[in-house]
Amino acid sequence: MEDLQVQSKNELAGLSVRDLFFKYIRFLPLFIISVALALFVVFIYLRYATLIYRSTGTMVIRDEPSSGSGDKFEQIFASDGKKNIQNEIEFLQSQPLMERVVNKLNLNFTYLAKGKIKELNIYRSAPFTMEVLQLFDSTAAFSLRFLFTSNNKFRFTGETTEVGFGQVFKNEFGIFKMTRKSNHQIINNEYHLIWEPSAVVAANLLPNLIIAPKQNTGILVLTMEATNPELAADVINGLMEVYDKATIEDKNTTTRQTVEFIDARIAEVTRGLDSVTNRKLAFQQANNLISPEAQSNNYLSRLEETDKEVTVQRMQLNTAEMIDNYIRNRRFDATPTPSSLGLEDPTLNELVTGYNKAQLERKALLENAPPGNVAVKQKDEEIEELRTKISENLGNIKSAYRQTMGSIEGKNASVLSQVRTLPAKQQILIEMEREQQSKLRVFNLLNEKREESAIKIAATISNTKVLTNASVNMTPVKPNRRNAQILAALIGLILPGLFIFGIELLNDKVSTRNDIERITSAPIIAEVGHSYADKDMVVTQNSRSVVAEQFRILRSNLQYILANITHPVVLITSSFSGEGKSFISTNIGAVMALTGKKTIILEFDIRKPKILSHLQMTKKPGLTNYLLGKITLEQLPVPVPDHDNLFVLACGPVPPNPSELLLDERLQDVFAWLKENFDVVIIDTAPVGMVSDAMTLSKFANATLYIVRQGHTYKKQIGLIDEFHREGKLPKISLVLNDVKLRSGYGYYGYGRYGYGRGYTSGYFDDEAEMQPALMRKWFGWLDTKTWKKKKSKRGTV
Repeated sequence: MEDLQVQSKNELAGLSVRDLFFKYIRFLPLFIISVALALFVVFIYLRYATLIYRSTGTMVIRDEPSSGSGDKFEQIFASDGKKNIQNEIEFLQSQPLMERVVNKLNLNFTYLAKGKIKELNIYRSAPFTMEVLQLFDSTAAFSLRFLFTSNNKFRFTGETTEVGFGQVFKNEFGIFKMTRKSNHQIINNEYHLIWEPSAVVAANLLPNLIIAPKQNTGILVLTMEATNPELAADVINGLMEVYDKATIEDKNTTTRQTVEFIDARIAEVTRGLDSVTNRKLAFQQANNLISPEAQSNNYLSRLEETDKEVTVQRMQLNTAEMIDNYIRNRRFDATPTPSSLGLEDPTLNELVTGYNKAQLERKALLENAPPGNVAVKQKDEEIEELRTKISENLGNIKSAYRQTMGSIEGKNASVLSQVRTLPAKQQILIEMEREQQSKLRVFNLLNEKREESAIKIAATISNTKVLTNASVNMTPVKPNRRNAQILAALIGLILPGLFIFGIELLNDKVSTRNDIERITSAPIIAEVGHSYADKDMVVTQNSRSVVAEQFRILRSNLQYILANITHPVVLITSSFSGEGKSFISTNIGAVMALTGKKTIILEFDIRKPKILSHLQMTKKPGLTNYLLGKITLEQLPVPVPDHDNLFVLACGPVPPNPSELLLDERLQDVFAWLKENFDVVIIDTAPVGMVSDAMTLSKFANATLYIVRQGHTYKKQIGLIDEFHREGKLPKISLVLNDVKLRSGYGYYGYGRYGYGRGYTSGYFDDEAEMQPALMRKWFGWLDTKTWKKKKSKRGTV
């Protein structure tokens, strides 16, 4: 018997996947309906969902290395030419830049054509354009709905006054004029216009903009999603164009500031030069001085050389003073900080370059964040620190220049002492000429730098290049029709599966053999299918039905349990009433009798006797009559009509104390007599889960058949069976799974493990009235055996 149990468990483990398949395939109509409904819902969704289109463009950001000319003036004013790709991406995704795109493309108006179900964004395909002449409130959004009464006139919803194309009209929002596009016909009657401020439109567009750099390159891929394919392409192309112009503007900002600084210096130097020239001319005219005397040439050459040095130092000192004043007066100004024309201090140049860069970065931060932002405050602290360092450095530079000037002026003093020996008028004239030449040199240098800056502005080009313009893609990317249909099909399959799984999860009754084997190690000796016969006795001499053959298998398996027992007594019980004890008892008795063994069935379910009624026999005197002394043992057995070797021992009248009655000592005499006169004794007793009768009678039995009915016995009752099996409270417990219906998923082989479900049409068994469950006949009538045979016969005759 243990070998049979191990074999059954191994077989179950190997067949679990297919068992699961058959469990769910019986609900195939439910799955089909669910999938059909899901596909219908997704069809409606795809029919009326708002379509999203995607457009993509690419551009390259090129680095511009700093000039290697060594010009200090250029180094101070020029910023580092190396581009940070992430910074450029942030700039492209900034609100101000997108607002410029909105204004460039005039995207404040959204043009919608009203359909039967939804509104469609018609953008450039709109047959008209709305022009705003004046807005009463430019910060509030509004919408306009109107109907075209003809190809040339329209009226607003809720109004009766008609307005024509080109006619200026006024409403609560402002003053407008509608212009009709050429070569466009009015297709829809009703349109909807929505106006929003540029900031709102830009904020709505930015979440749909994706900018991603290609790995290890300076190429950016710009992707835009919108409800109109032309709108998506126009925004991408407009953004790349606006960014290109903004880049040129940023580059020229520094150069223009340099030009403004040079212009201011030229004006100041020009005024000084004019003043010196006028004074010299007036002095010469007043004193008739036309040319210096020859004896002063030597002194003049020496003074000129020292004066040049003093002039250069003074110019450097003045420049340092101007830069210092500039730094002190402009703490947080994004315009570049200028330096001297001839300052050659590397530390100062580095500090000024860093200061200019920090000011520009602070300006970029303020475009996307308020002044109180942590990043802006950090940048302010960095600028203040650089400004302090520059001021300190300029102080050191000015101190050095003053010392150098003092040394040079000391040399001049010795030369001037000799010059004073010359006539006073000649000395005054020489000083005027020296001052004039000094200012003239500064004037010429400034003019040269101004021309260079003007040329640089004219020659400025962007460091970006559009590789691929965004094209109009008419294929929507959302919703994805294929993915939506696949998802709907999966949902249509999953929901019924979850529903069925929930039902199975909440089912607390035995449905399959596996439900029993998971809880108890007690062997299942047989499975008895549902009988569609009119009588409870299905086993007869000539019966060949599936259920009859299953009882024959039960008889064969029972021989392993009752081996070497000559006159076995088999106790048949269950957990509670209605599980088929009497049905099993009568038919197991019949199948035993067919082997020629003299078999008797004891109707010992004294509270609810059913054996005689199942055998369609009238009530007879029985056990209670014998125990009361009203009948002898020889009178108790009653032969079952039409069944040789089969007898029944009735219970007799139902007593008031059945449990105590079964404790009568004379019951031992009854079983002793029965073993002497019968080959097999079958005891049909009360449910062991309800009363103690079976426990009382178990001492007379050699084996116990515990009946479990499919869809009727609770799973928790199997735990009670396992307790009886482990503790040996009932002798040799074996389970019989009763009323197994031919349902996919309940029994891998149809009826249990023995193949009757598959083979009932093979000719080995008699047909029963109903072999297929009602649900199978309802949904799969084409599987009906007789219909199949007819179809097969028809096919064979063709």
